[in-house]
Amino acid sequence: MTIQDCYRQLGGDFAKVQSRLPSVSLVERFIAKFLQDDSFAALCRAMEECSREQAFHAAHTLKGVCANLCLDRLLDSASQLTEALRPAADVMPEQARPLFEAVQRDYETTTQAIHAYLEQK
Repeated sequence: MTIQDCYRQLGGDFAKVQSRLPSVSLVERFIAKFLQDDSFAALCRAMEECSREQAFHAAHTLKGVCANLCLDRLLDSASQLTEALRPAADVMPEQARPLFEAVQRDYETTTQAIHAYLEQK
């Protein structure tokens, strides 16, 4: 599997990330660091605790990381969740749960592709 194959599997844009990070080794280093990022874990905790504000911040952070690495599929689902959580409210918005489930699926796809790539490298 090449890094380009990895990006295809996870629904990313390798050409775009390569324009930001001009060497394959830099892309590899940053996608490996993505696996260490704790914004998804923070999002899961916040959703479990029904903390809209904390979930918003975690989803927004995840969205930013995905944008920087051109992880477009996960970026899209994280963006949708971020916008659903953006309006201030005392309760979790009704549409947040299904959007969070989409983020979970996309995160799993993303991390599986990255792990598969790094393990065979």
